[in-house]
Amino acid sequence: MLENPRSPRVRAVAKLTKRSARSDTGLYLLEGPQSVREALTYRPGAIVELFTATAGWDKHPDIRAKAADAGIEPVFVTDYVLAAMADTVTPQGLVAVARQTPTSGRDVFAAAPRLVAICEEIRDPGNLGTIIRAADAAGADAVILTGRTVDPYNPKVVRATTGSLFHLPVSVAADLEDVVEQAHAAGLSVIAADVKGDDLLAARAEGVLARPTGWLFGNEAHGLEDAALALADHVLKLPIFGRAESLNLATAASVCLYESAFAQRAASVS
Repeated sequence: MLENPRSPRVRAVAKLTKRSARSDTGLYLLEGPQSVREALTYRPGAIVELFTATAGWDKHPDIRAKAADAGIEPVFVTDYVLAAMADTVTPQGLVAVARQTPTSGRDVFAAAPRLVAICEEIRDPGNLGTIIRAADAAGADAVILTGRTVDPYNPKVVRATTGSLFHLPVSVAADLEDVVEQAHAAGLSVIAADVKGDDLLAARAEGVLARPTGWLFGNEAHGLEDAALALADHVLKLPIFGRAESLNLATAASVCLYESAFAQRAASVS
């Protein structure tokens, strides 16, 4: 039983809430049963350590079974130790340390994707996590991060994905122009989502959304720079039918990804 919340081992885990520690170690933090369960199901080899309070372990027989199948022995800790490790106030009885498993952009496009989310300069962890989750739900093949987009292994991002981080490739690429060039070489059209764009419904009627697509989403506050918009094949906006001033970025991205998913599936059966 690990009981001292100030021990070097506990402090090393707690440091993973900081980007510098994640960059130095190549590790990141998982909190709560949902993230741990999905990691054990889809990427058990990435888990380095699994910490649990006795009560949290007893609540989740499926997680116990998955850990046993993966040959992972949990380290039992007190609630105080668990709280010291976690980014959240209530980590729900389970914390794990995992290896980062990024995918290169070249590998993403080499797999002939039909739907990709490209995130440029997205700074809010909740938005990025929700976009990754929406991309997973819409059947997208990958999410690619460019510019100064928030670290996908930020604890808030990981929690917001609700496990989708383990379901599809997430690539961290520095340069948007390179990503767009690779997308074009792989046969994808790049569609930028922006309020200055053309109407999405008209583009849907013209069959634009049925093609292999990389959706490009920009910063929450400022959107996409003109240079980024110039790289896109199309710039589209979602219509606002009610009186809302605008849509949250993650909500708008979810609608765009699903519009492409609907159009592509309809085209494949027609």
